[in-house]
Amino acid sequence: MDHKHYIIYKPYGYLSQFHSNSKQQKKKRFLGELHDFPEGIMAIGRLDEKSEGLLLLTTDGKTSDYVNSQKVEKEYYALVDGAVSEEAIEQLRTGVEIGFDGKKYKTKPCKVFRLENAPNLPERSRKIRDARHGPTTWLSITLREGKFRQVRKMTSAVGCPTLRLVRVRVGVIKLDKMLVGDVVEADNFI
Repeated sequence: MDHKHYIIYKPYGYLSQFHSNSKQQKKKRFLGELHDFPEGIMAIGRLDEKSEGLLLLTTDGKTSDYVNSQKVEKEYYALVDGAVSEEAIEQLRTGVEIGFDGKKYKTKPCKVFRLENAPNLPERSRKIRDARHGPTTWLSITLREGKFRQVRKMTSAVGCPTLRLVRVRVGVIKLDKMLVGDVVEADNFI
């Protein structure tokens, strides 16, 4: 069987699924609105509705399992509320305690650094608060794990809630110059 693989720039406000029969989700936006995807397509990992950026899609379960494994790095740019201290960055690097499945969980060590300049990303469809509300900081956070809303929970744990979250890299695949909503067919991801 020939599998299909896609790279997309998931827009803010879309769910990482293709459709829903749920009445609560009737007014939600889905990936299926961006492209006519083949039967059996699945998102590799997820980005929540308020997150955006690189999302890989495939019809191959083995590829999905591999990319979701801790063997593959996922890099995020997070715009956070406040001026982040070196101490907070070090806490993020070494692991912070977050809630997951009703229990406390300490995140695994990861790569974190402050971006000196705001990244060159497309404007978000929904406005983010402006500088009148205090300073913000862009961080690069690279993980090998992916718990539910992990990056948001991590930045909140050090007192800097996430205002905008963009996944910019999965393994060697980068968002690069993709525009919001772009869909590109790929040969493979591994």
